Amino acid sequence: LSLFLQKISYRNVSVFKSKLKTDLDVGTFWTSGTKLSLHTKPRMPPCDFTPERYKTLSYNRVLEIHKQHLSPVVTAYFQKPLLLHQGHMEWLFDFEGNRYLDFFSGVVTVSVGHCHPKVNAAAQKQLTHLWHTSTIFFHPPMHEYAEKLSALLPEPLKVIFLTNSGSEANDLAMLMARAHSNNTDIISFRGAYHGCSPYTLGLTNVGSFKMKLPSGMGCQATMCPDVFRGPWGGSHCRDSPVQTIRKCNCAPGCCQAKDQYIEQFKDTLNTAVAKSIAGFFAEPIQGVNGVVQYPKGFLKEAFQLVRQRGGVCIADEVQTGFGRLGSHFWGFQTHDVLPDIVTMAKGIGNGFPMAAVVTTPEIAKSLAKRLLHFNTFGGNPMACAIGSAVLEVIKEDSLQENSQEVGTYMLLKFAKLRDEFEIVGDVRGKGLMIGIEMVKDKMSRQPLPHEEINQIHEDCKEMGLLIGRGGIFSQTFRIAPAMCITKPEVDFAVEVFRSALIQHMERRAK
Repeated sequence: LSLFLQKISYRNVSVFKSKLKTDLDVGTFWTSGTKLSLHTKPRMPPCDFTPERYKTLSYNRVLEIHKQHLSPVVTAYFQKPLLLHQGHMEWLFDFEGNRYLDFFSGVVTVSVGHCHPKVNAAAQKQLTHLWHTSTIFFHPPMHEYAEKLSALLPEPLKVIFLTNSGSEANDLAMLMARAHSNNTDIISFRGAYHGCSPYTLGLTNVGSFKMKLPSGMGCQATMCPDVFRGPWGGSHCRDSPVQTIRKCNCAPGCCQAKDQYIEQFKDTLNTAVAKSIAGFFAEPIQGVNGVVQYPKGFLKEAFQLVRQRGGVCIADEVQTGFGRLGSHFWGFQTHDVLPDIVTMAKGIGNGFPMAAVVTTPEIAKSLAKRLLHFNTFGGNPMACAIGSAVLEVIKEDSLQENSQEVGTYMLLKFAKLRDEFEIVGDVRGKGLMIGIEMVKDKMSRQPLPHEEINQIHEDCKEMGLLIGRGGIFSQTFRIAPAMCITKPEVDFAVEVFRSALIQHMERRAK
């Protein structure tokens, strides 16, 4: 044990000793200190589901087909990409029958659980009635869903345009903003992700998504008010149970970081766009950029500035909506703002292709005067039946409340790892949307090298935990499980992540 402690660069050895005793008590058993990196995996919680036996394409054949016929853009996680076979609630199973706890839910998309029985039943029932018609005909699932969704949004956000994806929804919202304002310029944050369509690429400000070819004209980026990595911010600034460890001079009700970032926003308005603008896009919490939260009060003041310039305010709820943040159903509500347009996707259909734009009657009429908007698959009977079932499950299973309780529990547990490991720079988030930013050290806040992040990611997968990645440098682990997650599963996930960090520190010490 003494050799082990000498090798590991813990910030506080006494903390480690106490945690080691706790781990032994709960069943995470370690080998002798002479075998530094060898310890058994944390015990996976039970699951009452048995997957069917995999009988289709061999793994090698899948790789061949992918190489020959599918996109050459490398997007798959892990050195050996996972070949998944079945899903059940918060669990995934690969072709060999291995079980994984899914803490990224198909890129923040599976909201109520893989193959949720009630959602499955709604899909199967609709399959026997009507698969497709289009908006040229009426059908009850679309109208039933519109009524249910509109009831969850405040006045005057009551007009719904149904689409198929978040990119498509944001594309339409851009068009709405320009049609209503008669202006062109649209502002979004650096680090924002709003889609990959030719239009929305202008709003997306993550370098790896940018192209040399012209796209997304009339879009301007402004500084992201990131209180961890940005120039201002500290330990009182964000709406989260966990704050940064940076010191600041803010006081309750008076955030100096917010004021500094608002000055930067004003600078953008005064220099980079026309005197009259079309609008401003903001995710309530940035997703792809690594769960970045803004100072409290920032969005409210920014919305006022945008409206003074004739623009409309768009809340991109693709990742934050439908109760995921726990305290509220919509992310914009956590900022005490009322957008003019709200876009949503991902969790809206629990993985089924579905999205929506919700706006005011006034803005909807502005679009209708200029465009015959038509979407072949928007409002598809299958999508709407599934969407209705998702809303019912969120309410009946109290999943928003679960997001609040279990998400806060998980956030606080991950925050303890920040205190234990020098390479965990920041833990942040709200509800079941959490980011863990990895750094070389807390003082410099320089991103942990890519190859080290990759290995920690691989180690988590080997122990049965699937988590996401984000950030400009892919330096942040993204945690966003289905909202049915339980505290014992959180305990397992935290212990897996901690074990992966320990293995990383062992490799560094050798």
